[in-house]
Amino acid sequence: MSPREDSPSHGIMRDVWVGLALCLAAIVVPALGTSNYVLTQFTLFFIWAAVVTQWNLVFGIGGVITLGHMAVFAVGAYSTAMLGFYFKWSLWATLPIAAASGVAASLLMGAATLRLRGPYIAVMTLAIAQAANSLILTDVECFTTTATSGCQNLTGGARGLFNFGDFGFAQLLGYKHKILGDYYLALALLVIGTIFAFLIAYSAFGATFRALRDNRVCAEARGVDRVRFQFLAFAASGIFTGLAGGVYAGIQRTIGPDMLSIPLLLFILSMMIVGGRGTNWGPILGAAALMLADTVLRDFPQFRVAALAMFILLFMIFLPRGIAGLVADIVDWRPQDEPKAAKTRSDIEKLVGLAARRRVSTTAPGPSGR
Repeated sequence: MSPREDSPSHGIMRDVWVGLALCLAAIVVPALGTSNYVLTQFTLFFIWAAVVTQWNLVFGIGGVITLGHMAVFAVGAYSTAMLGFYFKWSLWATLPIAAASGVAASLLMGAATLRLRGPYIAVMTLAIAQAANSLILTDVECFTTTATSGCQNLTGGARGLFNFGDFGFAQLLGYKHKILGDYYLALALLVIGTIFAFLIAYSAFGATFRALRDNRVCAEARGVDRVRFQFLAFAASGIFTGLAGGVYAGIQRTIGPDMLSIPLLLFILSMMIVGGRGTNWGPILGAAALMLADTVLRDFPQFRVAALAMFILLFMIFLPRGIAGLVADIVDWRPQDEPKAAKTRSDIEKLVGLAARRRVSTTAPGPSGR
């Protein structure tokens, strides 16, 4: 491979062209007469892919094994829902608050894990997420009263929150075409979030995150402040994760504690593993693969969970670098320029020629012999 093809600029341009092609393909999907069910599945895929892409910044690129990312997503969703429910805010106005609350939740999680390493971070972040789930489920105190539901607890408890509004696509586009507004909003979220993640990955921050991931001791010895960059990794991933939670709440128009359930967390985490942890396109490829597998397996509910588990295990065994690693191997594969035997003969001929030139140079008369 030539030096030009190995350069970072070549990788950036390749990602730009791939991204443009995928974006244009996603834009024209509704124009192909796609059913509302398929568009709904695409919308959900865009949201999950956006979440996994941001999770990959911390887990894959930063090397911080956090399992509490769905708690950040839930904080963004509950921020949007509660502002819309209690203060009647437009959901569009709540989205910046959802992003800010996601950053705050990420920073708190990062602060709680500063003194921990490896699997201990995973245990702590998972405990934080499950504690938040328990707090929501046990929220049974009457916070206010409403004309429709009577006693209303703060978070909605096990019932969840609903009737907090939407993004108004039904009034703008008509109820029949409301799904198009949701589809393109989720697509915009994924595109902007992916661009943000790629900018981080290709920047000096991304290089520092990878240095801390690959060799923390060496990176700190070279003057890298681990605490500062760990906070930066959590904060960067929290922006669009919280925003994705707000978009999810507005599209679904109902939220509940199931957002923090273990099965959903493992499903989203598996998207990163199947796609390729720490790669640029891995989260999106993994989300597409698992969403497709889950959709197909819905016709076989008795085998759905077992088949998904087997699907993930096969990927972990036979494709440890994920789909992105397989695609990279295929794209970067080059046939041998010449057969091995011919290459060996060529190397021998070069060595013989070099020896002959050295022998001639040593036997030639010098200036004194003229």
